[in-house]
Amino acid sequence: MLAPLRNLTDHGGMTQQTKLTKFDIVGFLPIVDVPRARQFYGETLGLQLISEEPPFALVFNANGIMLRLVMAKELPPRFGTALGWRVQDIAPTVAELSAAGVTFERYPGMAQDHLGVWTTPTGSKVAWFKDPDGNLLSVSEHPEVEL
Repeated sequence: MLAPLRNLTDHGGMTQQTKLTKFDIVGFLPIVDVPRARQFYGETLGLQLISEEPPFALVFNANGIMLRLVMAKELPPRFGTALGWRVQDIAPTVAELSAAGVTFERYPGMAQDHLGVWTTPTGSKVAWFKDPDGNLLSVSEHPEVEL
């Protein structure tokens, strides 16, 4: 069962002085194979490489959001989706990524369609895939949520 959306006026205890809503978010993912990550995120996913900062990170532009692929010697244990993209129409996005060589994950017990897309009880749609280091990524369509 999905958790209900919380009241949007509830700021989780943040004071009026903490106004993070006016700042951009930065995404962080650990990687160990820098050349494969550069190729996957740059060529396969089509993100613009902004800078290489060895031995710290590869920095990509993800539609105006900074994505820092942190260079690590080993990966931490994984749990769930690490990074996702909200898309307008999931089917053509999944088809385009599949054509670029992305393999979508299939999970037993989840009613995924022929593209690997799962529809949530609320009507959102999600498809998962992994980067070369095994980070779980997703694309999702949320027609009921306006930002």
